[in-house]
Amino acid sequence: MHDWTDGEWAFEAEVLDYLTQPVVSPDRADIDHDPGLRDEWWADLCQALALLAEADGVKTTVRDGWIERAFPQFLGIPAPAKVERVTGHGDLHWGNLTVAPLCLLDWERWGLVPFGYDAGLLHANSLLVPDVAARIRKEFAPILDTPAGRIGELAALAEMLQAVARGWYADLAPRLAAHSEALTGVRPPVPVHSEVDA
Repeated sequence: MHDWTDGEWAFEAEVLDYLTQPVVSPDRADIDHDPGLRDEWWADLCQALALLAEADGVKTTVRDGWIERAFPQFLGIPAPAKVERVTGHGDLHWGNLTVAPLCLLDWERWGLVPFGYDAGLLHANSLLVPDVAARIRKEFAPILDTPAGRIGELAALAEMLQAVARGWYADLAPRLAAHSEALTGVRPPVPVHSEVDA
């Protein structure tokens, strides 16, 4: 544990586990090239998320109030009447996954997420690499190809488009918008700066 202060701010860092295996994408959440992950890695990821979904969630990570505001604002569609939830990582992107062996990092957002949210978020962060995005759709088809999974994927896209409105993911933005339109049939509104809280 390490404590330090910087002016009026106080910080504390606590290392629980030290991992030596490399992170898939150490400098960014999305990827711009195929990391060449083996079939066993993909099987381990599917198993890890399935086991996590069976755990009791202690908090709601992606709240209904945010979904009610974010779907119209960032996807251009009404919010769903019902959101099925499972326990999930809540921040599943390439900067939070290690190569071999697989390990999921950064658990501060874990909790109850929309069904399909984790897979949808990883897919959205893969859109610059069509082969990897296609692999995610294949591996998580039993989740993403369901009505509940579609809602979770749209929640992930709304969050990514909110990040675009905050100035992130310039290269990814057109693909996020195109994928959202492919799923909904509606072109998302032009992103504007927003502070809708997740």
